[in-house]
Amino acid sequence: MSFINYSSREINCKIVYYGPGLCGKTTNLQHVYARTNPDLKGKMISLATETERTLFFDFLPIALGEIRGFRTRFHLYTVPGQVFYDASRKLILKGVDGVVFVADSQIERMEANVESLENLRLNLKEQGLDLDRVPFVVQYNKRDLPNAAPLAEMKALLNPGQVPDFEATAHTGAGVFETLKGVARGVLNDLKRLSSKQ
Repeated sequence: MSFINYSSREINCKIVYYGPGLCGKTTNLQHVYARTNPDLKGKMISLATETERTLFFDFLPIALGEIRGFRTRFHLYTVPGQVFYDASRKLILKGVDGVVFVADSQIERMEANVESLENLRLNLKEQGLDLDRVPFVVQYNKRDLPNAAPLAEMKALLNPGQVPDFEATAHTGAGVFETLKGVARGVLNDLKRLSSKQ
């Protein structure tokens, strides 16, 4: 789904952060944005509703290299967490190249995590995409909380396919860039595989 801009020799890739409400999607993006070189990033755009906001910004990571002479620019998005914003979620998923599922580690949020993951799978399917075929990583956020579920339990529940996964505490930045690099690597590998077929 990547968009190729031939005049600027850039490949634009869309990465969406998905997960239940208040799991840390926004905090992830704010951390990445705050620590990205100003010359390499666009503006952060926030679309706010009464109870939710969707964040978006793009950046051009130099270190990740080029594909056939094209630089890669990543556009990062968050989706609203609340279920009644499902239409917004579907819209934001259009043209997605990679997904980060941000899970809330609090034991009492396990059901919300499972529902959100199922919703992601369903919304991708409506667009003809299979979560098992899209570059996808799982982040277990809020690992610093005393009521965090055991990691093995979360992995069994939310990552049976054993995609790359990362522990995080987004409000301190722990695990945030590791997660982003994990999904970016998956997207780039996908692009390289597709370009080698052409």
